[in-house]
Amino acid sequence: MSILETSPELRGLDPRPVAAPLRADAAPAAVRMPDPAAHRLLRAKKAYSTRFVAAAIEQDPAAFGLVTDPTRAPRPGDVVLARVVTIGQHRRLESPVSRRQILFEGDEIVVAYGSRYAADQFLAVLPEDLGPCHLAAAGGLASRVVDQHAAVKDATVIEPIGLLTTSGVGGGASVVATSGTVVNLAAYAPHPVRAAGSLSGNAARVPVIAVIGTSMNSGKSTTLACLAHGLTAAGLTVHAGKATGTGAGNDAHHFVDAGASHVLDFTDFGLPSTFGLPFEDVRDVFATMADVLASPVRPGAPAPGVVLIEIADGVYQGETGRLLVDDAFRSVVDRVVFAAGDALGASGGVAALRALGAEPSVVSGVLTASPLATAEARRALDVDVVPTYDLCLPAVAWAAAGLGDARLGAGHAVA
Repeated sequence: MSILETSPELRGLDPRPVAAPLRADAAPAAVRMPDPAAHRLLRAKKAYSTRFVAAAIEQDPAAFGLVTDPTRAPRPGDVVLARVVTIGQHRRLESPVSRRQILFEGDEIVVAYGSRYAADQFLAVLPEDLGPCHLAAAGGLASRVVDQHAAVKDATVIEPIGLLTTSGVGGGASVVATSGTVVNLAAYAPHPVRAAGSLSGNAARVPVIAVIGTSMNSGKSTTLACLAHGLTAAGLTVHAGKATGTGAGNDAHHFVDAGASHVLDFTDFGLPSTFGLPFEDVRDVFATMADVLASPVRPGAPAPGVVLIEIADGVYQGETGRLLVDDAFRSVVDRVVFAAGDALGASGGVAALRALGAEPSVVSGVLTASPLATAEARRALDVDVVPTYDLCLPAVAWAAAGLGDARLGAGHAVA
């Protein structure tokens, strides 16, 4: 059963056609890659989403093989060697170090399977087999586009050559691989996802601020980065993360550049994307990330003074809406900072958050680039509207984070 049948948001959509693919070279159903093929895998362009697997390939390319059964159903996070067939919207592939690699037709790339929810780009779902599909995100997502924004080009078409397999131990500390095991990002990730109820509770002892928005491109990442910069300038140790969305390195690098001393995103937990996963998995990723970020980076290091976590997309996105009312979120989040694209979105978003029991402490985001929109929002709201870049100022960031309280955690913003 596909996500198109199980998700209320997607039911009734018809998959978009895929362009006629190049023919794959004849290959047995399963092979261990000989030395020339290992060199071929080394030459393939690797995606940001696969960076931990890419490191293992660099260390021992001969440890990897391929399974090429076209009827095999991939799982989210399974890693695939694919050939670029037709260049479309994504002309570049983000590398493991976030360099934008120019793609050419015929290039071989290493990407991961998953689904995507991006209101400004693609709605894409996990393919049901290893047939032709799309490069649905520059961070390296093999997916099947079922709908798209009118302003974007058709997706780049890729032809899977085979799922990567391994018979040895890979690059991650949690890897225990057996002969012929299909390579999945989760096995190579530095942080395993744990059940929300089994965590240390560190996130309940450190101030945690969630940054949420009206939609994609409402200014969430910039708002979080400015808040991180301001709080760092105020003398706090800031840890930051992005808990949901589609894998890409730009937001994480933005947080690092803003001064956060420890930054994670969901790809550090073995996920190329969080859309289409069972909600329990999304909840556990958020809870695990909050717990890890609230912990010292290493034994003997101090705990952070504050944790900032971005939730992707908007309040009306399915996983986001459910997360806001879940106990795993409510038990650790002390403040909600809300990013909006315009005054009406800010007003409606604040009302929607309050209906969910999540009281925003500050409104910021793209709308504050316009003095007129900012003035409109201030007239309509009883919540402070703060220009995004003002959050870079220590006093403004401190107030927005609620750190003027004797103890931030004394009163959660969600109830």
